[in-house]
Amino acid sequence: MSEDSLRPRTRPPALEANQTSTLDKNLIPSHLNPMQSQNPLIADFVKLANSAAGTLAGMGREARDAARERAKESFGGMDFVTREEFDAVKTMASKARTEAEDLKARVAALEAKIK
Repeated sequence: MSEDSLRPRTRPPALEANQTSTLDKNLIPSHLNPMQSQNPLIADFVKLANSAAGTLAGMGREARDAARERAKESFGGMDFVTREEFDAVKTMASKARTEAEDLKARVAALEAKIK
């Protein structure tokens, strides 16, 4: 191990508010460099717009959830069956129909024997 690896690491000196490091300028292409306004009025307006957008998104989610809950309540009072219950009854009816046809054939065979 070298002595450099044992030394505590220090942070680079902080930049002034209007200063940018040359490293940042070199890493970000000029067409992608975000424009920042020094006008506090515009900065406050941007903050307000961001807050409003977040609030509207939250209100949209709440409205969607409330509508979904109301639909569940209104349809919950009706006598609907689930798909699984419907399929189970459909299978039972099919078996009963098959058994009825078999019994009808057996009765017909027994009646033919008697005559």
